Amino acid sequence: MDTDTVPPLVSVAWLSTQVANPDVRVVDLRWTLSAQRAAGPPPPTRQKYAEGHLPGAVFLDLDSDLSRKPGPGRHPLPGVDDFAAVLSRIGVTENTHVVAYDDAGGSIAARLWFMLRLHGHARASVLDGGFPVWRAAGLPVTVEVPRIAPAPLRKLSRDESMLVDRAQVAALLAARGKSGVPRTLLFDARSPERYRGETEPIDARAGHIPGAVNAPVAGNLRSGIMKPPEELRALYASLGVGEAAQVVASCGSGVTACHTLLALAQAELPPGRLYVGSWSDWSSDPATPIATGPEQG
Repeated sequence: MDTDTVPPLVSVAWLSTQVANPDVRVVDLRWTLSAQRAAGPPPPTRQKYAEGHLPGAVFLDLDSDLSRKPGPGRHPLPGVDDFAAVLSRIGVTENTHVVAYDDAGGSIAARLWFMLRLHGHARASVLDGGFPVWRAAGLPVTVEVPRIAPAPLRKLSRDESMLVDRAQVAALLAARGKSGVPRTLLFDARSPERYRGETEPIDARAGHIPGAVNAPVAGNLRSGIMKPPEELRALYASLGVGEAAQVVASCGSGVTACHTLLALAQAELPPGRLYVGSWSDWSSDPATPIATGPEQG
């Protein structure tokens, strides 16, 4: 595959022929929300990797490698130089095809896919179905940690036009309905229960950003596999994509929202922007309005 033909998703059948390819770097991004719950140290997110992973796969930690506190939100982006150092550490050059996987339908792996593209690295994909589909196919796993030489440290740049912050979201919402103002469609990728405010396991307040449309990650999937492009196009058309001038994706903390952006890419729809802080940022400010219950038309 050359740079222009690297798809958003690759299959286990394809990856099984590429694990020994030095130009392909497989990244294990398995993680759970419980790692971020309440007080005390988080459980070791590396445990699943240590118990067995794809041959040649390296491990990256969502909390320490793909996030960097302080905020906004629970998973703010690391600095550009910090991310460049992570890529150098796992041997990623400008020619490396990075394939990320998880055990959550790609909802965590999509964060790395988005971050690579955000920083100008187009050779990025998510393994469709991830670890469960790999195992179901009878493909091998290992406990061996690969020995990888660091790549030269690259000078990256970040495309800020792919991101929005709390103030920009507030301004977009304030402009809704005004004559001559293009419509912005704000998606919320959390579960319907969290969107409606019936439960909130981790963030400061329950509910959703007023005007946000619930588009749960589960709606992109069937049995852990991304739905075909034509089904994704129909799904997002029903949610208003064709009527909006721009799409902004949000979730709890800017992680699973990347799966929304991945689904848009797989459906060959116009790309959206990421609200990195998402609900964890929005709900942390007592002055921001919130809505509860089902979406109001």
